[in-house]
Amino acid sequence: MDFTKAKEAMLEMKRRPKPTIAAGRRHTVGLKSDGTVVAVGDNKYGQCEVSGWRDMVSVAAGNVHMATNTGNAHTVALKADGTVAAVGWNTYGQCEVSDWNDMVAIVTGWRRTIGLTSDGTVAAVGRNKDGECSVGGWLDIVGVAAGDWHTIGLRLDGTVAAVGNNRYRQCEVSGWRDIVEVAAGYLHTVGLQSDGTVTAVGQNKHGQCDISDWRSIVAIAAGSNHTVGLKSDGTVMAVGWNEYGHCQVSEWRDIVAIAAGCTHTVGLKSDGTVVAVGNNEHGQCDVSGWRGIQLPVGRGA
Repeated sequence: MDFTKAKEAMLEMKRRPKPTIAAGRRHTVGLKSDGTVVAVGDNKYGQCEVSGWRDMVSVAAGNVHMATNTGNAHTVALKADGTVAAVGWNTYGQCEVSDWNDMVAIVTGWRRTIGLTSDGTVAAVGRNKDGECSVGGWLDIVGVAAGDWHTIGLRLDGTVAAVGNNRYRQCEVSGWRDIVEVAAGYLHTVGLQSDGTVTAVGQNKHGQCDISDWRSIVAIAAGSNHTVGLKSDGTVMAVGWNEYGHCQVSEWRDIVAIAAGCTHTVGLKSDGTVVAVGNNEHGQCDVSGWRGIQLPVGRGA
């Protein structure tokens, strides 16, 4: 990356809202305005043990398709100084991020963690059986997303890169243009275009890619088999598998950020409170008492 591109990329990454809520398979994480972190839900692997974290600016929660019983249980946070913290299940080394520096964004996939550095390159640790961590050659990246077995990178020029499992064509994004945000689910990939419309590729068994009629979208999230879109008026749309009611978001108002887990969906309101719908077997939707969650820069009051 030349100096001009590097400067443009840095400015673009600074402008991007950093996620302050995250939804894993069975847990939910929230970043408070004072830089501390809260978590609810399944804590079998210590993925909710975040009470000691300080000076955080973004959070991510490991997600996975519900048919898989392991490897979905880690939580990652980006610190203000560009370093990264992680807790939870670590069999594949997905929590080995203590030596990461100069990071500007982090995302989690199945058994792995992806980090975006300030120079537009990408780091990855964890499972790489399908090449989902083979991001070493990526350049000019300003955004990242991680599905179960594939990883997506958004370039400064609005094009998109993909590595990993492509069984359902979820990595066939080379023709995408004017993309401003990317999201990845179990076997599908979603892109938000600069005009507020949305495109998607991959498995569509549950209608999770049926978003061609969406308009005025300002943010997207992808769960295992559902897709969520935040509209400019603070309302929310969702399509896909809905057995647990995790797509029942039509009544939400004043939303400024969204997150999608395996079978639950989370929304951050403009007043710093949080709403959630879907599977609550492990208490992952017990967020009604949360207050003071950090609003993403550029959205909300």
